[in-house]
Amino acid sequence: MQNELAKPNVVCLMGPTASGKTALAIDLVLRGGFQIVSVDSAQVYTGMDIGTGKPSAEILALAPHRLISFKDPSEVYSAADFRVDACREIADIVKQGDTPLLVGGTMLYFKTLRDGMAKLPSADPATRAGIEELARSDGWQAVHAELAAVDPESAQRIHPNDPQRLQRALEVYRVTGKTLSQFHLEEKNQADSDNGLPFNLHYFAIQPPDRRVLHSTIEQRFLEMLKLGLVDEVQALYRRGDLQIEMPSMKSVGYRQVWQYLTGELDYDGMAERGIIATRQLAKRQLTWLRSWEDLHSLADPSAKSADDVLKFVESIAI
Repeated sequence: MQNELAKPNVVCLMGPTASGKTALAIDLVLRGGFQIVSVDSAQVYTGMDIGTGKPSAEILALAPHRLISFKDPSEVYSAADFRVDACREIADIVKQGDTPLLVGGTMLYFKTLRDGMAKLPSADPATRAGIEELARSDGWQAVHAELAAVDPESAQRIHPNDPQRLQRALEVYRVTGKTLSQFHLEEKNQADSDNGLPFNLHYFAIQPPDRRVLHSTIEQRFLEMLKLGLVDEVQALYRRGDLQIEMPSMKSVGYRQVWQYLTGELDYDGMAERGIIATRQLAKRQLTWLRSWEDLHSLADPSAKSADDVLKFVESIAI
């Protein structure tokens, strides 16, 4: 195994949505020595700018972001795809003599980069159909309850209103008789022995101490996105004709709710309310991930002091 101390260092900046990750990352880039790699499952898509909170063209000129705006919304982009792409970008940044700065809130991407991919069974259409029938007849809460009975750890981690992940977790158990948590534990044990990465990952997270302030920021941010033209952005995607609400891109927070508004399922006020609620639920799930993340350096806010703390740490581990 390669000597850990000989590996280059990578800084991972995590945190819930609307916590100020981008602002802190840009501060670090402007101080010099960092290049940003986006860790955001929605920002990979072209034509999805306002609702994903992509930096403006002016900001991107000052602090370029890798792995944004390179996939069409009709395409599927997986965590495994991200791991391959991120490793390539990290290697290129290291070759240029800078420190890779991975920034975003897609916690599954960070986990997959760190641990690799669990060798899960392939999708089973018959099993999925059975789970979907249960959801139609009794609701996704019933699916969540069944998952809680066989895999309480996964049920605690997966929100009852997250049908895609609920379905997959229960499908894994029904197909194999082994829980998703067991697969992930085996995956982690393998990662602990050798994650196969030619670099060291160091984790920082903005964790706002007051949840009420974060909720207020989320509301203000979503309303600002609507003012900036989020409805027009989603309408342009809707009019293409080749996109569906169940596609991964359109399931993104904000886009799904506006899509439902465009189809008449929600009125404008209901759309705004659902969008804010969904964003708050996303932030809650992100914070839940962070509470169990090992070797995490916690930052209270995206202030200059937080940037100083990151820089001091990087200097202390520099070879």
